[in-house]
Amino acid sequence: MIKGVTKINNKEILHDHSKNLSHILEQMPDVQFFLEGAAVFQQLCDGSRLRILWLLCQCEECGHNISAALDMSPASISHHLKSLKLHGLIKSRRVGKEVYYSLADSEKARLVHQMIDDYFDMSCPLKGL
Repeated sequence: MIKGVTKINNKEILHDHSKNLSHILEQMPDVQFFLEGAAVFQQLCDGSRLRILWLLCQCEECGHNISAALDMSPASISHHLKSLKLHGLIKSRRVGKEVYYSLADSEKARLVHQMIDDYFDMSCPLKGL
């Protein structure tokens, strides 16, 4: 091994300037965590889904009202709701023929809620409930 060369995961790091790189990389989560994070962030990269999330951060609402409030077709709203639910950001409950949507009860959804509040400079009336 060359003097000054650090080996990390059997790869030579020639310029370990921080002298902490080995320790930092030991703390790095597995690749799967980054892929999951990217999938969640991808949900936020679509303006329609972001609008839906913003609305659901404020209240629980049925799909028909979400469609009307955001002036989007029911099919389009359904598509976005399915994607948001698949990625664990929202949940649904059925009352008769109506399906109501709200933010999921998860740390991931709480972080998204906090980001939306911070970005849009709002104080959510539902926080603390």
